[in-house]
Amino acid sequence: MIFGFNTDVKHLDTVYHVQSEAREHERLLQTQVFVRGRCIGKMATPYQQGGQRDEISEKQLEQSLRGQHKSVLDAIREGRLEGVLGRPEPEIPKAPSGLKLQWTNAGAPRSEDALMVRILVSEGERPVEGAKVTARLKRSEGEPLYSQATTDSSGAAELKLGADEPELSQSDILVQATHGGRVVTRKFRLRKSARA
Repeated sequence: MIFGFNTDVKHLDTVYHVQSEAREHERLLQTQVFVRGRCIGKMATPYQQGGQRDEISEKQLEQSLRGQHKSVLDAIREGRLEGVLGRPEPEIPKAPSGLKLQWTNAGAPRSEDALMVRILVSEGERPVEGAKVTARLKRSEGEPLYSQATTDSSGAAELKLGADEPELSQSDILVQATHGGRVVTRKFRLRKSARA
């Protein structure tokens, strides 16, 4: 039998999502705490003693997991979560504002028999020079089309994808920029142009 518990609980201005489950394969009762989708800590309790599965019934497991889940909820309400979960795992440092990409000619991207995609890569308000930008055009038939460029000192890159007008209508284009180990990806939907 598989069972678990999910509860949202608020302390001060923060909403915590608490998720508890019996991880049968690892023989653990695990409770994880999330804030805005990021796991901030875990509690795991082994539930098997001596290697015999029969030692603990499903009902006992469920009661133990319910008790563990409740103890974490109570700790959050009382403002003592760190004491229950221990120190949170170290977080990978992120850029203060992160990379951003903008399709600057989205209103008129077609040029002769190609799609011209002009992308601006920035970090906060600053342009990013030397970012590798890749565009992938998913077509209804055939293999996807790819183009790659590197941003100049103004953070701009131009990518050309050779495709016919019928291939471009209602297609998706995925654009990814990479710089200094950071990545930003955006998906755009091409629509049929208004001109006949």
